[in-house]
Amino acid sequence: MARPKTPILSKPAIRAAALAVIDRDGLEKLSMRKLAQELDVRAASLYSHYGNKDELLTEISEEVTADIDVSGFDQDWREGLARWSRSYREALTRHPNLLPVAAAGPGRREEALRRADAVHGGLVSAGWPPKQATMIGASAKYLIVGAATQSFARGFDDDVRVYRDRYPNLTQAHRLPEHASEIDDASFELALTAFLDGLEGLFAQVTSGENEGSGEA
Repeated sequence: MARPKTPILSKPAIRAAALAVIDRDGLEKLSMRKLAQELDVRAASLYSHYGNKDELLTEISEEVTADIDVSGFDQDWREGLARWSRSYREALTRHPNLLPVAAAGPGRREEALRRADAVHGGLVSAGWPPKQATMIGASAKYLIVGAATQSFARGFDDDVRVYRDRYPNLTQAHRLPEHASEIDDASFELALTAFLDGLEGLFAQVTSGENEGSGEA
């Protein structure tokens, strides 16, 4: 008799299956036991590839965020921030259920630390004081993660009766979900542009010596 086929496990296959569970059921539903069932193997088989779920999630996060672009700082700090912000948001919105992991601090994640180093270094090299470079990175991340966390437009009900009479300033609110992607993208661009424009003014002060009290990181 032919020997029964045993599924061949690999790290990429495990990551793909785990991400599929996260996308479908949510991050909190992923467990090594459930993942083993998805792959039709014993849970113990997974531990020869990943010591625990956190280790697996770290590699999934690294993979999902691999396309975040920090190359623009070789042109100027504004272009660098714009590229980083847009590509970071795009990476997070592709797998919203993974956001708590993918948007977490770099910790000891090598690729996340490399990107943080590139952003901070790019800003300092351009002339920003280290303390302000740190604050700019943090502020940009607040904007990016906030934009990726939920959709503003999809937060409204699509039933016109909800707004009629009682909310006269929201007479078109029922149409917002229909245009959610367009509204969310345009709103992020508006916020990002306003943020960068504001930094331009502050940078002029910094480079002219008007903000000498900025200090070190």
